[in-house]
Amino acid sequence: MMKNIITVDAKVMTGVPCIRNTRIPVSVILKLLAQKETFTDIINAYPEITEEDILACLEFAAWR
Repeated sequence: MMKNIITVDAKVMTGVPCIRNTRIPVSVILKLLAQKETFTDIINAYPEITEEDILACLEFAAWR
């Protein structure tokens, strides 16, 4: 699932893992989840991402 969603590109955010086609780092989403923000809250704050993107961030963290 995450292989097409989480990207690492040295030209985007100096290679920090981000949600594809955005400059939103995985770490930002994970920090929001740790602060008990809901998926809805996160999507409202970042309307360019989806629930699937948030789940991919969690999966990425689990594999890291």
